[in-house]
Amino acid sequence: MTQILMPKATAVWLVDNTSLTFDQIADFCELHPLEVKGIADGEVARDIRGADPIANGQLSRDELDAAEKNEKYRMKAQKSRHAELLKPVKKAPRYTPVSRRQDRPDAIAWFIRNHPEVADSQVARLLGTTKATIDQVRNRQHWNSAQIKPVDPVTLGLATQLELDAVVKKAAEKKAKDDARRGIVEPEGATLRPASEAGVVEDEPEHETDLDAVFANEPELEPELDEDDED
Repeated sequence: MTQILMPKATAVWLVDNTSLTFDQIADFCELHPLEVKGIADGEVARDIRGADPIANGQLSRDELDAAEKNEKYRMKAQKSRHAELLKPVKKAPRYTPVSRRQDRPDAIAWFIRNHPEVADSQVARLLGTTKATIDQVRNRQHWNSAQIKPVDPVTLGLATQLELDAVVKKAAEKKAKDDARRGIVEPEGATLRPASEAGVVEDEPEHETDLDAVFANEPELEPELDEDDED
């Protein structure tokens, strides 16, 4: 039987707009009859909007009419062109030009040194390599280990800056969640405390200089006499 698109939304529409039995709807949508009953009672798929299987080309009007006339009739879904277009397409492995393949060990070494939090599966998908190659580079068992040096994959042309940033950000967020789940807290910086608590001695107040005491020790100077006074 052809798998239909949005089975619960389709079941919601069939419950609301047809006289089909729960078993007929369950069979067509590949759901359990109790689940369809829950939809009819408003306990399941309460916030899901119904999807018309006739409008999206997954069910013909003739099939629906035949099923409504005979409760033992089981409807057959037809292949919808629209449904095929909406199906998620699995991404093919990244293709790396032959001229760039020899640079992948350098990019792997860069990830191992600078971003160990990025999973091997993410590195393999980004660079178009395998986990076995990553292990060989990490354990220095690669045939060209002596010549491998860490180089940014963006510089090597193996990834764009946006792709690299997205991978690093995703790995960092996952690491933060794992640390939080395990109760690991990053150490905080030094806490500022009052000077009295920190043992810092405040500057002593400046003392005023006693000028009288300073000049008291200076020798007295004889006053100079004018020539007229000498006569």
